[in-house]
Amino acid sequence: MEKPFYITTAIDYTNAPPHIGHAYEKILGDVMARDRRARGREVVYLIGVDQHGQKVQQSAARAGVRPEVFAQDVTAKFLDLWKRLDIAYDRWAETTAPQHTECVRAILNQLHQKGKIYKARHGGYYSVRQEQFLTEKDRGADGSFSPDWGEVVFLEEENYYFRLTEFKDWLVGFLEAHRESVLPAFRWTELRNAVERLTGDLCISRPKSRLAWGIELPFDPEFVTYVWFDALINYISFAGYTSHPVDFERLWPADYQVIGKDILAPAHGIYWLIMLRALDFPDERMPRLLVHGYINLRGDKISKSAGNTVDPAELVGKYGAEALRYYLMREAVTGQDMEFSEDRLVARHNSDLANGLGNLLNRTLGMAKRYRQGVLKKPADSPLAAPAAEAVSRHRAAFDRCEPHAALEAAAAFVAHCNGFIEESAPWKLAKDPAQAERLDAVSMAWPNRSASSPRSMRPRSHRLRSRSVSN
Repeated sequence: MEKPFYITTAIDYTNAPPHIGHAYEKILGDVMARDRRARGREVVYLIGVDQHGQKVQQSAARAGVRPEVFAQDVTAKFLDLWKRLDIAYDRWAETTAPQHTECVRAILNQLHQKGKIYKARHGGYYSVRQEQFLTEKDRGADGSFSPDWGEVVFLEEENYYFRLTEFKDWLVGFLEAHRESVLPAFRWTELRNAVERLTGDLCISRPKSRLAWGIELPFDPEFVTYVWFDALINYISFAGYTSHPVDFERLWPADYQVIGKDILAPAHGIYWLIMLRALDFPDERMPRLLVHGYINLRGDKISKSAGNTVDPAELVGKYGAEALRYYLMREAVTGQDMEFSEDRLVARHNSDLANGLGNLLNRTLGMAKRYRQGVLKKPADSPLAAPAAEAVSRHRAAFDRCEPHAALEAAAAFVAHCNGFIEESAPWKLAKDPAQAERLDAVSMAWPNRSASSPRSMRPRSHRLRSRSVSN
């Protein structure tokens, strides 16, 4: 029996509502999942939210509510957006769920018993935004820490550490032997370089005196689990690692874990892979990481922390989910940054969907009704058969390379070919010559699998959009 296609995205931090970057990632995972479902593959698509951590606790304090209340309120906003965007996920992850909490605690116990977790005192500079201790290598040339780290404070405290550096040589060897484990290829290079810079172990706890909002360590109730160590485990906890082992054996490894480039290193490419190795996962059961770029606005990364956001829910309200989904998949080259432009969203919809596909469907439906009373005979040798087969082949190959933009390019090229075929064939002339009946059937069927009697809900909508700016 074929293994299910298991695809995940990063779980979203619930310290603030979703923005367009979150929407892009979930749509990317969704179209990858839909492609495999269309091929007849069993699919499990996992998305969710990361509800623990210092930033959530701080945001809740500013709002004057308990962290769990704040996290659930933001969670509801994410769920509402995924419904609006028609994200067809199969499993939903919340890090406060008992299934996840029990799995995290079981893994912590396992690693602690194996001697992979130890306690030590450490003093150093700590990034509140990234919730991690910094090293001298994180300083700039002038000795200061980049604004990207946000507020940086000096802390000295006792914590638990995961023996990350013990597995550095293994990770180097794994990456060298499995270059396909990180896509696109240039992201593999980034990760490989980051591994070379790995020098210290990972602090995996926070004292409750400083942070109470988290999963309590099973071997020391005075500490909670570091949010990244907690969050990364969702990919296996909701696949049944401890709760449904038989199900887990069917699903794992993930065919693709869709993440942003900012969390490739160290989180997913170093912490996560080494965590799995420490749990005795063999090389062949490591997940493949599909890394996308940023969505930028006027040259700057869109982010909650920078206050530079675009509300995808508002865009859906103005233009519809289909227009937004198409724009993001058509314009973004997987792995590379993309400049968000509302004008481009409108132009892409009007060019490709209204003028291209919508025009083609309206023309073929109109011809079928006008020239053949809505009943067509499939020609024995359609001149569109070969171009259609080529378009399907290019489309499938593009998805196999994780390039939805190229798949849509193949579809758009076929649409253009069909429109050109209609213009060249001039059906209004063929209809006057009974001897050209078979050719008229072929022209009238320029878009396969449609009929003039299609229900109203299936008819193309070729209306044009007008730009109504919602960008900050």
